[in-house]
Parts: sequence; C-alpha cells; structure tokens
Amino acid sequence: MSSEPKTLSVMIFGSEYKIKGADPAYIQEVAAYVDAKMRELESRLANGTPTKIAILTSMNVADELFRQREELGRLEAELRERAQRLERALGDCLGEA
Repeated sequence: MSSEPKTLSVMIFGSEYKIKGADPAYIQEVAAYVDAKMRELESRLANGTPTKIAILTSMNVADELFRQREELGRLEAELRERAQRLERALGDCLGEA
C-alpha cells in the first residue's frame, strides 16, 4: 500500500469535496461520520441553514473530542497511580525476601 497522498471525492451533506490523503478508507469513514452528524443535527433543527448546521456540527464534534481528551487524561492518571502502587507493592515484596 502506497503512502502517497491521493485525492478522493467525498459527499458531505449533499456537497462534493476533494480530499487529499494517504488512506482512502479512512477519508471515507471520516466524511461519512461528518455527514451523519450533520444530518442528525438537521433533523433536530427546524430552520437550520447549511452554514448553521456545519458550525453546530463542528461544535458538537469538538465537544466529543474535548470529552475524549479529558477521559483519556483521567485514565492515564489512574493508570500511573496503579503502576506506582504496583511498583511500591513489588518493592515491598522484594525487600522482604
């Protein structure tokens, strides 16, 4: 598989976009995700213009990203704490031998 960027056409919310990237399957997956999020939001808004839907979708996706980053940080801190406890317990066990 070549890592050379390729240009791919994707449809998002009824418009075609040319996207350049090395992984066409990934580009399609991301475009489908954005399209689905925009359509989901459109179904909940009475009079949403495409621009308003795009901006609100961007805000929702950014919110998802921020929440995932926060959760990742929490999990990393928990993992560090557990590793430190295991290290202390192992040190205690080895110190007793």
